[in-house]
Amino acid sequence: MGFDTRTGKQIQRSIYGASQKEVREKLTKVTAEIDDGSYLEPLKESVGEWLQVWLETYVAVSVKPYTRNSYESVCRRFLIPSLGRIRLTELAAPQIQRMYNRLLLERGLSPKTIKNVHGILHRALTQAVKLGMIRSNPADMCDLPRARRKEIKPMEQEDIAVFLKAIQSDPYEHLFLVTLFTGLRQGEILGLTWDCVDFKRHTLYINKQLQKTNKVGGEYALVPTKNSRSRVVTVADSVMRFLEKEKRLQKHRQEIADVAWDNRWNLVFTNEFGAHLCHFTVYHHFKDIVREIGLDWLRFHDLRHSYAVIAIESGDDIKTVQANLGHATASFTLDVYGHVSQKMRQASADHVEQFYRQITATSIP
Repeated sequence: MGFDTRTGKQIQRSIYGASQKEVREKLTKVTAEIDDGSYLEPLKESVGEWLQVWLETYVAVSVKPYTRNSYESVCRRFLIPSLGRIRLTELAAPQIQRMYNRLLLERGLSPKTIKNVHGILHRALTQAVKLGMIRSNPADMCDLPRARRKEIKPMEQEDIAVFLKAIQSDPYEHLFLVTLFTGLRQGEILGLTWDCVDFKRHTLYINKQLQKTNKVGGEYALVPTKNSRSRVVTVADSVMRFLEKEKRLQKHRQEIADVAWDNRWNLVFTNEFGAHLCHFTVYHHFKDIVREIGLDWLRFHDLRHSYAVIAIESGDDIKTVQANLGHATASFTLDVYGHVSQKMRQASADHVEQFYRQITATSIP
């Protein structure tokens, strides 16, 4: 394989096999790879060792804290136990496929979870390809179980009316109202700061979210949005009125708290001492309200879905809805909200009925 530049000695490698035929085949293959420059020297590093290096060297500085913890959890729970002892250079698609099959059939993981596992493994192996550690990514040749998108259940008009009545004078009333009529994600509404509220232009600048570094025992931090893209959302006059009321309420709370007040992040929605709100506290409070009014199925995220349907029913084009929601593409927005509400279905039927009556009125004597 040439000469060592430091010692000048010839570099030699050995090839092993169960038979002379196997050795000849391997030798022919290696010789061809050396000749065309595609040969990679075999590494002793295992998949598990590489995943650990990848997490510490590449993931630690490139993703949000919660995402990093999620990657580490997937590697620890699924990838390393199943594939960790295999040499990185010997990892093949069938081994990965068998792991996916076991996760689905034996451990009962959902197709969506398996897709997440695949995404993390694929990313780690792609980095190995970039570094010349492996020739190609074996995860490319795996088939994933088909995931079914959960049915979205936005609130109908009558549901919204009941909900609005139920939250009157609630401590989180303005938070719920702004979420419902802007479609912000929970982390985005909890991470909204006053410097991102423009009362003159009636806009919100969405450039961050409040996120916990880990579900259990983690700390809260302000991090970039889900897709790390900022956006400006022009909101209704009523939304600005909700925010003005919240600003006055916050000022009143600050006066009562006095020296105990600490809104270090300048958040719009805080507790009585200026500290950030916790996701689970807001969510459980929300669930208590919807259970009392018979909307047990409603999730906090359904406020976002309800906003999207309201916007589409009101005649907003898909590109506008996409921009307001912060989706990467309009096609994704269409995919998520391709369904229609009962009101839209009835309106469609009424249009057909009206057309039929017009035609029959002029054509039938």
